[in-house]
Amino acid sequence: MHTHKSSNWHTHETSIFPFTAIIGQDLMKEALIFNIINPSIGGVLIKGEKGTAKSTAARALTELLPHIKIVKGCPFHCDPNPEKRDQLCTECKRKIKEGQELEISEQHMKFVTLPVSATEDRVVGTIDLKKALHGKEISLEPGILAEVNRGILYIDEVNLLDNHVADILLDAAAMGYNTIERESISYFHPARLS
Repeated sequence: MHTHKSSNWHTHETSIFPFTAIIGQDLMKEALIFNIINPSIGGVLIKGEKGTAKSTAARALTELLPHIKIVKGCPFHCDPNPEKRDQLCTECKRKIKEGQELEISEQHMKFVTLPVSATEDRVVGTIDLKKALHGKEISLEPGILAEVNRGILYIDEVNLLDNHVADILLDAAAMGYNTIERESISYFHPARLS
């Protein structure tokens, strides 16, 4: 019997079915694994009949995702690799320009599910209304593109997405960055997603 490291997968104690327990669908599983190994592939589009383990396979990837190095405290999970300085967010670039050292941390590669009802502000990012209403400084509330940078964005029922949101996601995926312009804020951050 296959044992799962976080719980017994054959009971209702876990919400994620183990990737290795999926029988068949070899091409789909291969494509998903290749996308983890080399995120520059740019993603996987899975199409099939209901009940063919499409969502199950994608969600099961969370157990296989590697750890990545990030800039500590950066909400965009910037890559601290000196060779990738051109891919840093506005704040990390400012720190380097001022001669500050970027602290390095590690985290699991993110797997983020996009809600079908996601709005442009939720995807791109917007002004932090709580801080603005309490009279504090105007600051950014990062969106889903910030959360998923250097991770995997899972979109179920992509055909149900609002066309404008789909265009934003396609632009970010193609360009590898996101620009947020709201009121007095103009902010650039990487949005490299698989």
